[in-house]
Amino acid sequence: MNIAIIAIIILVILIFAGLLIFTGLRSSRGEDPLETRLADYVSRGETASLEEIELSQSFSERVVLPIARRLGELTIRFTPQNAIQQTTQRLEQAGNPGNLEPTVFFALRFIGLGFGFLMLTVSRFVPEGSFLTGSTALLIAAGAAMFGFFMPDLWLKSRIDRRQKEIRRALPDALDLLTICVEAGLGLDAAIDRVQEKWDNELSLIFARVLREMQLGKLRREALRDMANRVGIPEITSFVAAIIQSEQLGVSMANVLRIQADAMRVKRRQLAEEEAQKAPIKMLFPMAFLIFPSLMIVLLGPAGIILMTSEVGQVFFGGG
Repeated sequence: MNIAIIAIIILVILIFAGLLIFTGLRSSRGEDPLETRLADYVSRGETASLEEIELSQSFSERVVLPIARRLGELTIRFTPQNAIQQTTQRLEQAGNPGNLEPTVFFALRFIGLGFGFLMLTVSRFVPEGSFLTGSTALLIAAGAAMFGFFMPDLWLKSRIDRRQKEIRRALPDALDLLTICVEAGLGLDAAIDRVQEKWDNELSLIFARVLREMQLGKLRREALRDMANRVGIPEITSFVAAIIQSEQLGVSMANVLRIQADAMRVKRRQLAEEEAQKAPIKMLFPMAFLIFPSLMIVLLGPAGIILMTSEVGQVFFGGG
């Protein structure tokens, strides 16, 4: 009876997490199914009541999606606000992959955790003496639960590191172009616009977002500070602080950008040298466990065969 109750609880958890993921993925598209269907009717010149439009939607849009959205709101209500803010900030630093919401990210972790418990429950029904029994089943279930629970976090961390590395690599060249544009007579906003038009990378995307925020009425210093918080690397923070101080103190923007470009180029060279110093340590493990054993087999294999077939090998290996 206890096993059945545990199985039902795990199944409810998995369904609940799946609904959260479904809600996050649907809501991340930024489209309302009802408005889309209404626009479709208007474009075709047909008249229909709101009830007819709602009934024309699929079962998932009419029933599953509203229930999942309610469950997502309930999860947000009982989740600590600090955890939601940290997850939101990390998703922003990762470039918001897949337009994920914090509820979807938490649901992914709970699904991985529930999968491990589900494996443990299934092992209870396996006959005695098989592989999935006893301590083996416990270890497999614990490993699956830990892997499923921490895998989304590791995936998000890798996305953040990859994005920050790409921004660090592109920042010195972007600052050079900003310096040239400002020295040619363009304003900082126009220079940023020129940079985001020239390249198609993560840095140009965050510059484009800064321009959109300023067009919507946000002050430049606030938009730049928000950009630094979304990226989360010291280079961008230093660049933003220098720009804001230059505006407040009346210092030449071109000189500030030139100094920042030189500093970023030195920083990029130092990071490249650091990665080069790490390369021998990273190469040690594949060389020790993959390359050296293969070389030993290729080089000493024929000599070993000859030694085994010789008189000395017959003495040691019992050849008679």
